[in-house]
Amino acid sequence: MRLLPAYLWPRFLKRRLPTSLWGRSLLIIVLPVLVMQVAVTWIFFDAHWQTVTARLSEGLAGDIAWAVESYEDDPSPQGLQRLADRAERSMSLSIALQEDRVLPTEKRRGPIGVVDRVLDHALESRLDRPYWFDTTRYPSYVDIQVQEPQGVLRIIAPRERAVATQAHIFVLWLTIATVLLMGVAILFIRNQVRAIERLADAAEAFGRGETVPRFKPHGAREVRAAATAFMAMRDRIQRHIDQRTALLASVSHDLRTPLTRLRLELALAPPFKRQAAMRGDLDEMEHMIDEYLAFARGEAGETPQPVSVPDLLGAAADDARRAGAEVELSAPEGLTAILRPLAFKRALVNLAGNAASHGDHVRLSARVLTSGGVEIAIEDDGPGIPDEMHEEAFRPFSRLDDSRNQNRKGVGLGLAIARDVARSHGGDITLERSDLGGLKAVIRIPGPVSLAPAEAAAD
Repeated sequence: MRLLPAYLWPRFLKRRLPTSLWGRSLLIIVLPVLVMQVAVTWIFFDAHWQTVTARLSEGLAGDIAWAVESYEDDPSPQGLQRLADRAERSMSLSIALQEDRVLPTEKRRGPIGVVDRVLDHALESRLDRPYWFDTTRYPSYVDIQVQEPQGVLRIIAPRERAVATQAHIFVLWLTIATVLLMGVAILFIRNQVRAIERLADAAEAFGRGETVPRFKPHGAREVRAAATAFMAMRDRIQRHIDQRTALLASVSHDLRTPLTRLRLELALAPPFKRQAAMRGDLDEMEHMIDEYLAFARGEAGETPQPVSVPDLLGAAADDARRAGAEVELSAPEGLTAILRPLAFKRALVNLAGNAASHGDHVRLSARVLTSGGVEIAIEDDGPGIPDEMHEEAFRPFSRLDDSRNQNRKGVGLGLAIARDVARSHGGDITLERSDLGGLKAVIRIPGPVSLAPAEAAAD
């Protein structure tokens, strides 16, 4: 396995760190606690548990060496009995002689190898005869056997005489304390993150143009300050929007009055040479006023509701046909999405009308995205827009050159209004090169969609 170069490690770790505030906050709490627990446990086992176990094992090995030497001094049955009684009474050792037996050949070692290593080292340093021991057969005892000429001298010792058996209690309490601390930390972190999530949801909803009731700031002082600042900013923006809408509505109303009078005077006046041209100018002025007002208003106050996407595309297709274009329409039957019907219809009509005014063939299509949501494409076979000018086309009042705007009615707000509507739904519009040779406008709207049962089964 090849190791990464040192300069790549920060990038490698950064890609694998949690991206959410909740995940990173949890990591900040959990990682130091785990490191502390591992370090304390390691220090405990290395500096305390192993030391105590080694001393206990050395003491037990010394008692066993004394018992073996005492037996060899008087190997008679009476001497063995006296030795066994004394060892049982003074050292809690059970001693018995298994005559004509030899040591087992198999080695039995426990899961914690340090116990066997320490005991083996202690016995090896104290005994000069072959020995064998087992720390796994009996949970509370250690079985030690020493080879003697008469057989095997078997010694059963309490386990606590060889091992510090209470170490697991320390680890258990350390684990319990760690879990409690982490639980409290996770609870507090979750509360703080939830306050930030509520603020983010409110900001996102406001960005989509939804009416969000005022919410009470929660969380830490800094989070409450950010929420309060957001609400103040939202109120200022809303006042600005309301004032702009009211101003445009007032201007529109004031301009419509003289336009209506001019239109009436033209209708009552006897025919003259420039009458048709003046009527066209009045129509264009009225269209411009409608565009300005629609851009300022944005239909943001409309409530989202389930809407049939094929019906909206059908209305846009009819508008394109009235403009003289040949229209191709394809959409899954029964496709429904949560939309603001009037605003979204206006966006589609703008895009379809724009396509029809620049091309002879228009294609409208819709499909369900695998990640959820719906994608709608409007294509034409017109001259298109250069790739480097796609973003420029979305700027309000932007009228691109020559190829797409010669003798065209409009003020350059069609794409701007359509993108504003798409973004108010949480989506966006992108421009691409169409297979028909012209421009392709793609609207992607996230959110839940549904299909008719037959379509869903077919998919």
